[in-house]
Amino acid sequence: MKMITAIIKPFKLEDVRDALSELGLSGMTVEEVKGFGRQKGHTELYRGAEYVIDFLPKVKLQVAVSEEQAEAVIEAIIGSANTGKIGDGKIFVSALEQVIRIRTGETGTDAI
Repeated sequence: MKMITAIIKPFKLEDVRDALSELGLSGMTVEEVKGFGRQKGHTELYRGAEYVIDFLPKVKLQVAVSEEQAEAVIEAIIGSANTGKIGDGKIFVSALEQVIRIRTGETGTDAI
């Protein structure tokens, strides 16, 4: 099993969700986060005063999938979150040792 964590631009969330739904994924966790990478941030003007925004709003989504689904999920996220501009985000893939569904006690891929 794999845990796929993607950091994407907020306006791309619906596109990514739709792409993952087409693959048959039944759930994901989404958080609003802030951060920066090569994009660095930018300056904005508010009521005549200029200020720097160091941390940009992003969306972090996490999906637990089976080994067989992992590559398709990664490709779906890349295809739907890509704008071709700096700041599109990153995908992190990590091994998932164990999953347990609390309600039924199911474990492994049955719990996903």
